[in-house]
Amino acid sequence: MSINRYQATLLVVLGFILNGPLFAQVHEFKLRNGLKVLVKEDHRAPVVVAQIWYKVGSSYEHSGITGVSHVLEHMMFKGTEKFDPGEFSRIIAANGGRDNAFTSKDYTAYFQQLEASRLPISFEMEADRMRNLTLPVKEFKKEVEVVMEERRMRTEDKPRSKTYEQFYATAFNSNPYGQPIVGWMNDLKNLQVDDLQSWYEKWYAPNNATLVVVGDVNPKEVFKLAERYYGNLPRSHTIKPLKPRAEPKQDGPRYVKVKAPARLPYVLLGYKVPVLKTAEQEWEAYALEVLASILSSGSSARFAKKLVREKQIVAQADVGYSLYARQSELFVIDVTPSAGKTVNEAIDAIKAEINLIKNEPVSQQELDRIKAQVVAGKVYEKDSVFYQAMQMGTLETVGLGWQRMDEYPDKVRAVTAEQIMQVAKKYLIEDSLTTAELVPVSMKLAKKKN
Repeated sequence: MSINRYQATLLVVLGFILNGPLFAQVHEFKLRNGLKVLVKEDHRAPVVVAQIWYKVGSSYEHSGITGVSHVLEHMMFKGTEKFDPGEFSRIIAANGGRDNAFTSKDYTAYFQQLEASRLPISFEMEADRMRNLTLPVKEFKKEVEVVMEERRMRTEDKPRSKTYEQFYATAFNSNPYGQPIVGWMNDLKNLQVDDLQSWYEKWYAPNNATLVVVGDVNPKEVFKLAERYYGNLPRSHTIKPLKPRAEPKQDGPRYVKVKAPARLPYVLLGYKVPVLKTAEQEWEAYALEVLASILSSGSSARFAKKLVREKQIVAQADVGYSLYARQSELFVIDVTPSAGKTVNEAIDAIKAEINLIKNEPVSQQELDRIKAQVVAGKVYEKDSVFYQAMQMGTLETVGLGWQRMDEYPDKVRAVTAEQIMQVAKKYLIEDSLTTAELVPVSMKLAKKKN
């Protein structure tokens, strides 16, 4: 059997992974209090990353308390009875490490990267703040102001971010993915420390968390450390399955315009699509993943080649899709028209490319090239202990299970040209489309409106 150069590149990459130090077994443990522990050895350097993942994020919130998960993330650094505000990060830094946290729609996670022998320091402090956070009112008032300023700077004062927020709010009526992770400003202004206390007591518990450790470690020793520091923490008895907030069927296109001071117009197109967890057939999610790359992965992708360089209709066009999520998502195309071209011209050009995908099979050569890029991209991520842990934590926390990470290359390689046509015809349709347009206005006009 002959292979082309794209397949050859992929085989070289996979050969390195399968035979090299990255293809290590994941060890799974579970403590009596429900904490799941995942450990993966990587002995290339004497470092370790420890991540604690909580199954709670902005999609768990309800109207009136949006942003509570993100504010609580900030407050997790503001002290326990044992450690003063800010002391957590100071201790990690004094031991040559770094730490941070992030809140998403489906999870909130905290991490430390350290020299491997310092792992007990991470465990001691992270376990302490899992159930012993003090939430001082003075610190809360300061931190909620920080989050409100963050919202102003990153969303309200950035036209594209503001458009993106309105885009999601328009696309989803019931699905909580329409809520901003940072929260709506009115909810932040009215948030109380009691809201955080209730949120913390309910969700921040060992039976709602996964501890992921990747690096120069011994799995049995990590498990002993986990038992020592996390083993006696009490479970939460108030966690119940979330009530479904499934999005009702969209019966026609939606369009929202955002007027803001900007130099260039900008447009977002979003089609409602399934993810791996919600797809009727799992191959659909992988076909959408490959389709996204056909349209916008690299300089040889269709949007870049045809619409940016050849036709010069758009200055930029990218596709965003993630198959790892708790609920169905959007297949997002963001576009900046070229100078002298209108938003409608750009939209028409994008839709013409989508119609071409629906009606003409992708050539085998193009499909091989894209598959090689998609798989190689995922494989290269494994060169980082941090991203190995990220992938395991994400899959586990959204309910897919960390075991799914190793099937990715084979599932992508199995996608056919016919399947790509099928998902394009089924999901990239007008009735499920939401469009958001940024309409540039002068700074003077914007100030007058406010």
